[in-house]
Order: sequence, then structure tokens, then C-alpha cells
Amino acid sequence: MKIETGTDELLCELEQRVAVVTLNRPHRKNSLSDELTPALREILLVLEARADVGCVMLTGAGDAFCSGGDVGGMGGARNADASDANAPVKSVDDRVAELIRKQEALTLRLYELGKPTVAALPGPAAGAGLSIALACDLRVAASSAFVVTAFRNIGISGDYGSSWFLNRLLGQAKAKELLYLSERVDAAECLRLGLVNAVFEPDAFRDEAFTYAARLANGPTVALNRMKRNINRGALQGLRESLALEAEHTIMSFATEDAQEAVRAFVEKRPPEFKFR
Repeated sequence: MKIETGTDELLCELEQRVAVVTLNRPHRKNSLSDELTPALREILLVLEARADVGCVMLTGAGDAFCSGGDVGGMGGARNADASDANAPVKSVDDRVAELIRKQEALTLRLYELGKPTVAALPGPAAGAGLSIALACDLRVAASSAFVVTAFRNIGISGDYGSSWFLNRLLGQAKAKELLYLSERVDAAECLRLGLVNAVFEPDAFRDEAFTYAARLANGPTVALNRMKRNINRGALQGLRESLALEAEHTIMSFATEDAQEAVRAFVEKRPPEFKFR
């Protein structure tokens, strides 16, 4: 089932409770644009609200995931602003506030989305594209894919959560190495480091990635969403607070239809048939 996004630069299809969201600018390695990025922010809200969506899989068309910001477009925009005498000049504070809003409406929204999320990398993820992939709960990659922070290559310090996610996934020293040196990390090394959770061969990648996401989409949805909140909150709070949250979520989960069905299925030695509630 096709879900309308408002632009051909972003595609969305729903199948087997997996919402496959595809960045669709293959001629620019799926770089972010002023049309694609707002549509991505909005479709996340749409999918979060739909009961028939059990998992969101974010991927890219062609042979790339996302190359980050459109560097060529950035230069063009600056030149256009400079040549337009009537264009309003934004202060540094205004520009910082605007970027904060944009980041929170994309990577923070993706990180906190009330559904499991999977980034499926058919090819490179670079710069802000890598940040978006890291904001997903899980990542799978084609064996031919690679990631690169890329920010140093255009002389900026990095945005969209790159430092936060890399720090927590890899630790400070490795995060600094990837950001400072901006070297490519191939899929096999990403798997060893824990940056991706699975690697598939390119010719079967999209089918394997979808099957991976479908396992999440057709699981006990309510429990998985509470697991996500437990882990996300656990990264920011002490053990006492995490124990309290786990206790609350466990007791609430026991009351769901899916938990009751899972217990019956366990006793009867059969696979559970979840109703996603």
C-alpha cells in the first residue's frame, strides 16, 4: 500500500506492517534537500500515529543510503542570498535556533519514535545521512556499503546528533577518531564495531532487510515500544530510575492481549499470534 508523502523525493509503502520509507534522489546519492527533508519529518509523525505500522524501515533508492546535505545546493543557496539585496539577514542566534528545530524534528523525532526503526543501508551513509541512520534503533547494511562522518571534509563540526550517537555506540576515543579523520568504515568493520547489526549481500539486500524489519513489525508491538523507552531513558538516568521504569512497563505489559497470548502460546508450545495490542 502506497502512503502519500507529498513529493517524489520521498516514497513510502506499507507491507506486512513494515512502512518502508525511501529517500528517492538517487542521482544525488539521496542527499537531503529542502523538499525531501521536511517530507521526511512529516511522514514520521504520520507513521507513528498509524496502528497498522509495526516498524519503520528507512532506506535509500539506488546504490546509496544518504550522502547527507547537498553540498552543491548549500553553496548555491549562499550565493543566492548574497546576491539578493532584499533577502532578510538572519542573526547567528536565529540560525542556531532554526537548526536546532530542524534537528529535533528529524533525528530526535526518529530516535524517540513510538515504533521500532531500522536503517537499511544499500550503500554509503555520510554526514547527516549517517546521523539519521544512527538515530534509528537498528541498522543493516549491504556488504558493499560504508559509512563516513564526512563533516571535516567540508570544514564543519557535525550536526544532527552525530557526536551523541557515536559517543554512546563506540565510546569517546573511537567517536573522535571517526569525526576527526573522516575515514571510510566498511560494512564488515561497522558490524565488528556494532555500528550495524547485520550485513547482507548486495543482490539479496532489500529482501533480507525487509525480512529483518518484518520480524520487528509483527512482534508484540506494545512491549517492543516499552523496551525502546526503557533503553532510551536508561542512557540518561541512574539504575534506580531505570528499575522503576522497567517495573511500571512490565506490570502494564502483563495486562496486554499480546502478553496473555504469548503466555498461552508458551504453555501450548506453539508460536504466538499477536494482535498488536
